[in-house]
Amino acid sequence: MSRTILIADDEPKVLQILNAYLETAGFAVVSANDGRAALDQFGRRKIDCVVLDVNMPVLDGLEVAREIRKTSDVPILFLTARVDETDRVVGLELGADDYVVKPFSPRELLARIKAVLRRYPERSEANPDASAGPDISSLIRHGDLAMDTLKHTVSARGEMIAMTKIQFDMLRLLMSEPGRVFSRSDLLESTTESGFEGYERTVDAHIKNIRKLLGDDGDNPRYIGTVRGVGYKLIE
Repeated sequence: MSRTILIADDEPKVLQILNAYLETAGFAVVSANDGRAALDQFGRRKIDCVVLDVNMPVLDGLEVAREIRKTSDVPILFLTARVDETDRVVGLELGADDYVVKPFSPRELLARIKAVLRRYPERSEANPDASAGPDISSLIRHGDLAMDTLKHTVSARGEMIAMTKIQFDMLRLLMSEPGRVFSRSDLLESTTESGFEGYERTVDAHIKNIRKLLGDDGDNPRYIGTVRGVGYKLIE
C-alpha cells in the first residue's frame, strides 16, 4: 500500500510540482494551500508524513506542527526560506523531524521524505499480533518510566506518551545505561543510522522536548540530568 504525504504550501506551482513528482515516486499525495486546510486534511485521513511550508496564511507551519503534535507523532518536515539556526531549533522543539530550505529540488525533498519514513515503520505492520503479550526483551524500565522498543511506546507514571522517532531513539539510549553520561554527539549518532541530519546544538532542543513530554523540570530533574560541558544522563 502506498504511503500518504500531506503537503501544505501557499504556492500553487510548488504544490503542482511536488504532487506530480511524489505521485510518480509511488506516494499518495494530499494537498493544502494554508494551515487551516492542512489541519482539516490531517484530521480526515491517515497521513504518513507531513510537509509544511513555514510561511502560510491563516495558520503558519509552526502553528500547524504545534497542533499536530498534540495528538500525533507523525513525521513532519518543514519547507522554509529561513536558514537561521534559531529557527531550526524552534521547529525541532515543536517536534519537526527535518528541514528543507527553499529553493530546493523535488529530488532532495523526496530523499528527505524517504529517509524520515525509514524511521517510522508503517503502523499497520508494526504490531501484527496485537493480542500477544509484550516481549519481555523489548521492555526497558527505570522507576516509573517504561519503554517498549517493539511497540514504540513510552509511559511515565502509568501515562502513555507520544514521541517522535528521534525523541524515542535518544530516550532509548539514555535508558540503556542509567547513570552513564552520553555526549550530544552520542545522542545525535543514535539517530543517524536512519539518515537524520542535524547539529549537536539541536540535541538540546530534543532533550528539552523530551523533558516536557515526561513532565520533567530542567532545573530540578526527575528523569534526565544535565552534566554541564559533557552531555545528558538518565538519573539513577
